[in-house]
Amino acid sequence: MKNSAFSNYKVFAGNSHLELAEEIASIMGKPLGRATVNKFSDGEISVNLWETVRGLDCYIVQSTCSPVNDNLMELLIMIDAMKRASAGRINAVIPYYGYARQDRKAKARDPITAKLVADLLVAAGADRVVTMDLHAAQIQGYFNIPVDHLVGMPILSKYFVEKGLENVVIVSPDHGSVTRARNMAQPLGAPIAIVDKRRPEPNKSEIMNIIGDIEGKTCILIDDMIDTAGTITNAANALKDMGAESVMACSTHAVLSGPAIERIEGSAIEELVLLNTVPIPEEKLLKKMKILSVAPLFAEAMMRVFTNGSISKLFD
Repeated sequence: MKNSAFSNYKVFAGNSHLELAEEIASIMGKPLGRATVNKFSDGEISVNLWETVRGLDCYIVQSTCSPVNDNLMELLIMIDAMKRASAGRINAVIPYYGYARQDRKAKARDPITAKLVADLLVAAGADRVVTMDLHAAQIQGYFNIPVDHLVGMPILSKYFVEKGLENVVIVSPDHGSVTRARNMAQPLGAPIAIVDKRRPEPNKSEIMNIIGDIEGKTCILIDDMIDTAGTITNAANALKDMGAESVMACSTHAVLSGPAIERIEGSAIEELVLLNTVPIPEEKLLKKMKILSVAPLFAEAMMRVFTNGSISKLFD
């Protein structure tokens, strides 16, 4: 393409989410690049690229989800392999950026692991990162390379707009998701409410109060990720107890670890809408879950990176 700095591009993938990588590559009209990512008997990761990348714009699709450390090392080694094979530009496409919750020193002697991972990616040889819904937007500043930060909210809000719901209120499950809730409320023409909670220890939350009018309303909870599901299910149950007509929930990253599935199944959530930035095993799928694909958005963003187009216009 005439406005591109590179004559061609290739899309590769690690093992974390091959289904999403294949869908992205298909939309872009390319087969996935031929590569094998295996392990030696002692657990060391082995990467082999079976086609040339010299001078090309290369994209590696890899969510750093569970097993986080294996998937992160796969990504780092693939980047290193491409750098040593003279790739023109190496783009790490990370739909879910692991370690993002460790983004600050909350108490003395805490590590800032989100920054460490950013340093590792840059040191390995990444030239650009394309990711979605970082736990904290300031993580973009941890990189000394360009970061394209995509947002999943428009995909979620479009789904709820098309459902034609009435008497809706968008609910933030904590103070950290208020901006996300406000952005989602706009296309739905809905007010927002906030769940006031405290977290006595990691992966545990207690509901203190509901700020806003939710009585008799259809409540839609929105969060960037659902891990053990304590926050979202506690909020849903509290909303129902305090008079909500019905409770739905949505999230970008379906981490779903530990007791998450049991909590969701037994909660007041009637429908849970998730994006597929993280693979969801068959055994974790529930009837109340609706999975929406981020592949079209990532494919479009990657094509715009290749052609030096505007990413921000995707969200105008």
